[in-house]
Amino acid sequence: MNRRILPAAAALVSAAALLLTACGGGDDNKSKKPDKIAGADDGASTSPTPSASASTAPGRPKIELPTDLSYTFQWPETGDRDKDAVLSDGEQFIKATDLAVANQDPLDKAYRFYSEGEMAAGTQKYVQGYVDSNLRTTGKYRFYDSSVRISKDGRATLTYCEDQGKAFGLHIKTKKIDHTPVTSKSYVLYNTSLRKNERGVWVTTKMFTLRGNAKCQP
Repeated sequence: MNRRILPAAAALVSAAALLLTACGGGDDNKSKKPDKIAGADDGASTSPTPSASASTAPGRPKIELPTDLSYTFQWPETGDRDKDAVLSDGEQFIKATDLAVANQDPLDKAYRFYSEGEMAAGTQKYVQGYVDSNLRTTGKYRFYDSSVRISKDGRATLTYCEDQGKAFGLHIKTKKIDHTPVTSKSYVLYNTSLRKNERGVWVTTKMFTLRGNAKCQP
């Protein structure tokens, strides 16, 4: 997901750095707004979300986003308890990141519950970019083509695609929306690393993205 400080874009986390670029397509050299590492839980998510019970476990932060944001997670259950938990917590991290942007809070507790290390630090910088630009996200996001692998050491890899074609940046003060055209760069491939922490939560530790990847094209 990547959205820089103006139009919309996709967040790219590489090693310890999270790069912000533009969403919905357009020229990445123009001014943009921070991209989204996230999705929202406002009742508009139409996905068959795996392990729904996991998202309501005690201690998990409540995620409520603006009603003008909607998310579709086309992540079918795998039938494997651990893999479905990875999908569920991966979705929660996406939603939690958008919550921080909506709250204009770079230290929002929800995303920090679902991330750690490089990912938490990168997300803080990502959200700060929105705050500095007085922007947040609006529109519709779709996530699809998910795949989960769990290694022998207990770590997991979650890959998926995101469609940002109907998502845009919203200027908070003026309510102006930065509408951007749909191009091949509106589709983003994500590769994320997760581990199960002492609370039993699959936290995201790293994220790599590739905008315009052929795998995610409609």
